[in-house]
Amino acid sequence: MDQLALDLLELKAPRPIDLARWEKMVRSTLDPHRRVQIAICGKYTHLHDAYKSIMESFIHAGAANEVQVDLHWIESSSLEEQGPARVLDGVDGVLVPGGFGGRGVEGMVRAIHHARTTGLPFFGICLGLHCATIEFARNACDLKEANSSEFDPDTPHPVIDIMADQKSTTQKGGTMRLGAYDCDLLPGTRAREVYGVGRISERHRHRYEFNDRYQAAMEAAGMRFSGRCPENDLVEILEIPEHPWFVAVQFHPELKSRPQRAHPLFREFVRAALAHHEAAEAAR
Repeated sequence: MDQLALDLLELKAPRPIDLARWEKMVRSTLDPHRRVQIAICGKYTHLHDAYKSIMESFIHAGAANEVQVDLHWIESSSLEEQGPARVLDGVDGVLVPGGFGGRGVEGMVRAIHHARTTGLPFFGICLGLHCATIEFARNACDLKEANSSEFDPDTPHPVIDIMADQKSTTQKGGTMRLGAYDCDLLPGTRAREVYGVGRISERHRHRYEFNDRYQAAMEAAGMRFSGRCPENDLVEILEIPEHPWFVAVQFHPELKSRPQRAHPLFREFVRAALAHHEAAEAAR
């Protein structure tokens, strides 16, 4: 297309047009060597376009790993009636994406519990971080009534809570934490290893945050908070070091993924899913 435009305008390219990287990406997408199965456990799975950026990010991550990523759409409400072990049987990883409101949240919590306790790779985005926090607080920290104040305003353990400076706000429109914020990554963590730098910038769209009152208890139980926003000292990334891949983020990494630059979190999540798949194949 570039060459056609140059010819039409009778212009010369300032340098040779090199499509090698693009052609390699296309080959990896059209003719992958392997396949992995990823479950997207969300609230809006009946309308796949609600997760269009996530779908594209998996295409990018699949190309980066030379694998075909097959997506399985799991309506999270269904997990409140069926056991996650049966619904998630055969998948190589679970992603819980963003969303608002309480419908289907308990199903997401059950899916995350299954992934955490079985070693199944898990990746949480925004609401996915909230649900991962709730699950860990309930089942690893013995805070059985832990919840987000978004879903249960009367919970005795609001491990996810509205930002303090917004508690008096009654009109919610335009009060979310929106746009790009910096995040400092803790040395020696998976997040720091994946990104390869100490400070990143990612895009946000949410209102509720991790409640720092519960950080010490969760760290004592094995959770690690590997990324914080330097501007307001809010938690941005959590992970479980002892798990093959258990990472949740407050931001939306799918918004920065590109065909030739797969987002590092999606790229490494797919790589972890591939390792899980190959281990399962070897055990058969």
